Amino acid sequence: MPARPGKCYRQIKRPPYTRKEYIKRIPGNKVVLWRMGKRRNRNFELTLSLLAKEAVQIRHSALEAMRVSANRFLNKELGPENYFLWLRTYPHQILREKKMMAFAGADRIQEGMRRSFGKPFALAARVRPGQPVLTLEVNYQDLDTAKSALRRASMKIPTPCKIHLDKAPDELRKKIGF
Repeated sequence: MPARPGKCYRQIKRPPYTRKEYIKRIPGNKVVLWRMGKRRNRNFELTLSLLAKEAVQIRHSALEAMRVSANRFLNKELGPENYFLWLRTYPHQILREKKMMAFAGADRIQEGMRRSFGKPFALAARVRPGQPVLTLEVNYQDLDTAKSALRRASMKIPTPCKIHLDKAPDELRKKIGF
């Protein structure tokens, strides 16, 4: 059975469902790495963040797709020692779904919304407006590549995003115009 589209789960409708000690089968997290690039002795000039503009739930598969696309682009363009990428959100929210049958005669078998609590099938991160989802540290000469990587990453998640300059020296901040 294929996965339902992301629009089915991106809105925050219910209270949080995160108490893992009461849930029997919790799906595994698809996010493999949280920090990528140069991890030690970092002294990059700029810190950029990808901020969500709306309150939304982001599924763990979308977080992993965002991470892979940004990391692959940065690794190809800059090399592994010229950036530091940090995924800032963790998928705590457990999503449930009631399986629907999709074959001939299924309308006589399934019960619709009766007893529709559902079984856990995925994880999601709840994001508030203005919360950083991804943070990237680079040097000034790699600013255009960093913006392009964050723009590519923002296309993988179900909310509009903006790129925010978190840290920069004053002389560079005037040059950049952020």
